[in-house]
Amino acid sequence: MSNERVLVIAAHPDDEILGCGGAIAQHKARGDEVHVVIMAQGLYSRGTPEEAERLALEKASDDANRILGVDRLTRLDLPDNRLDSLDLLDLVKPVEALIGELRPGIVYGHWCGDVNIDHRRLHEAVVTACRPQPGHPVHTLLFFEVASSTEWQPPHSAPAFLPNWFVDIDSVLTLKLQALDAYAMEMRAWPHPRSLKAVEHLARWRGACVGMAAAEAFVLGRLLQS
Repeated sequence: MSNERVLVIAAHPDDEILGCGGAIAQHKARGDEVHVVIMAQGLYSRGTPEEAERLALEKASDDANRILGVDRLTRLDLPDNRLDSLDLLDLVKPVEALIGELRPGIVYGHWCGDVNIDHRRLHEAVVTACRPQPGHPVHTLLFFEVASSTEWQPPHSAPAFLPNWFVDIDSVLTLKLQALDAYAMEMRAWPHPRSLKAVEHLARWRGACVGMAAAEAFVLGRLLQS
């Protein structure tokens, strides 16, 4: 039992499961406390959604995070695919407030090279909010990949995702896929990378890269050891 406090900072509903759903399940299996915040709306870039559609997505995010045993899910309802319209400070402040309230030791966030602009802006906000000042609680900062955003960035357009931190998720891969199935309205049919089959293939490939049956891959932003 490690009794860590973990904060996952995701841009949109389903990013948290795609990026680190397996790691979340592993944290819970170890007795850690896991908090998830979804910063932006998940539907508005497609037009104004019907109220029923909005409520369905909220229920999906509740169900998905409940499957993994997340202790608290927070939705901030910022503008979808328009986080670049906000001053960076307006993103940093709510992240800093959450870190100040929860005092997490481990933070997961987006990779800086994703195609999605919200992912990139949120990466900047997380890095800023996690500056290693004296007394800051975060000792481990990790960045995850999101299928249909990270791998869609062309070479040299942004930093490539080159993982150097791997989490064995073979024992919890079924849970991750169940959580994604709760997000059925956001998932796509094979061979889209945001399909259940593709997500499983990615987990198997990331695992095979490091001698595991299934893994999630991350870039380590910072590790402080006392």
